[in-house]
Amino acid sequence: MFENMDKEYVLQTYPRNYVNFKQGINATLFDENKKDYIDFTSGIGVVSVGHGNEKVANAICEQVKNITHISNLFLIEPQAKLAKKISELYGKDVGTFFSNSGAEANEGAIKLARMYGAKKFKAKKYKIITLEHSFHGRTLATVKATGQDSFHKAEFSPYPEGFLYVKTLADVYENIDESTVAVMLELVQGEGGVTPFAKEEIQKLEKFLKEKEILLIIDEVQTGIYRSGEFLATNLYEIDPDIITLAKGLGGGVPIGAVVTKHKDVFGVGDHGTTFGGNFLATRAGCVVLDILEEYKNSGALDEALLYFDTKLKAIVQKFPSLFEKEVGLGLMRGLRCKEETNLPKIIKSAFEEGVLVLKAGRGTVRFLPPLTISKDEIDEGFKRLEISLEKIG
Repeated sequence: MFENMDKEYVLQTYPRNYVNFKQGINATLFDENKKDYIDFTSGIGVVSVGHGNEKVANAICEQVKNITHISNLFLIEPQAKLAKKISELYGKDVGTFFSNSGAEANEGAIKLARMYGAKKFKAKKYKIITLEHSFHGRTLATVKATGQDSFHKAEFSPYPEGFLYVKTLADVYENIDESTVAVMLELVQGEGGVTPFAKEEIQKLEKFLKEKEILLIIDEVQTGIYRSGEFLATNLYEIDPDIITLAKGLGGGVPIGAVVTKHKDVFGVGDHGTTFGGNFLATRAGCVVLDILEEYKNSGALDEALLYFDTKLKAIVQKFPSLFEKEVGLGLMRGLRCKEETNLPKIIKSAFEEGVLVLKAGRGTVRFLPPLTISKDEIDEGFKRLEISLEKIG
């Protein structure tokens, strides 16, 4: 019934799998027939503290009973608290603008960089360099910033100007000109195959950009909020970017995005805004999520989960050398690189049939983004089912 309803009334922009999930407990989902699935996707890296988290649910319910939204024309207490918490966990003096999504956060970062380019230099700088295989969003500006031609559909043109993407980090240096204001990149390219950049290469680029007074924008929409094993992948790489964008795991399932910057005086009143961004509901959820994950990290449980998940991935590569080249990624943002890209949809379908959810990513990669709070029992069961599904393929 609901499948037909969806097809008739919802715009068909997704290749849906018509399973009807009714309940979730941490990293386990249950459909309408009470069949259980181990969720190695967490809503594409969103449900960071697991499905049905009691602390998040209680905070949301309490907040909705009082104030859900009033607009940014008034003080929003949990918004101020969340901004302070982000600054403390990051360990830097930064200001935060809250939005509703990762794409909006990246739009905000682009606007902030161009405002910087207009205020800082006599001749305005506006050009932003991004990397091949990157992904920064689906709006006209962020899709143009995305370094994948497949996203640049001619039907959506003309696109905003001022973006240039290059193949490698080494190519950035020779493509900087008098109009370049920023370099925008992901430390681990998620949609581009769960591919981390080398730490020393990122640090070298950061130093060069600082000397040129060119901004470094780090898109942490997917890598942020402990997904890398640290609060930010930025912390892991030991760099100090000018702008960081966040979203996905910050709200534990509630839509939220954030532009985090040390350039706190670039935007003035009226330079940027949002109706829903940073409202009571989203920021209250964000505060609880960060409290949960900070405690989880400090207890050592997160690091244990990362190591345990890593051993399971390595075992899969060893057991199925005909299917996989290697395991990739870091933290709980991981992937298995297929030897034959044609096997990728088969693997995802077979895994689903066995009751385990995985994702696809570029370069023929099976992507894993489980809830950060996933238990050892859930990891064991998920990989047990995955092995059964892979044996059917070869």
